[in-house]
Amino acid sequence: MKRYLLALALALTSTAAFAEYSFVVHNNTDSKIVKIRVSEDGSSWGQFDIGKGIPAGSSSQLIWDPSTDDSGCEWLVRATFADGSESEDVTFDFCEEGLELDFN
Repeated sequence: MKRYLLALALALTSTAAFAEYSFVVHNNTDSKIVKIRVSEDGSSWGQFDIGKGIPAGSSSQLIWDPSTDDSGCEWLVRATFADGSESEDVTFDFCEEGLELDFN
């Protein structure tokens, strides 16, 4: 139901013909984020296309691929940084409206 309401709200406020599920990533670290990976089950991981990365001190809006529209709301997220380190896996509810993820 939450996903339906979010899709409806996005469709009503968007000039596009379809709703997109998105969230914002804030990179509050001193290293560029080079990968954002997500997993619904903790064993198989997908990767967002973040182009050349998210520079230190910057933010970026990421959009879910339409193939995930029928998935659950809770996903594990991890970031990989330019120095090779990774963040801890953290669970987020992507059905939450206005979701923002902070990497510190």
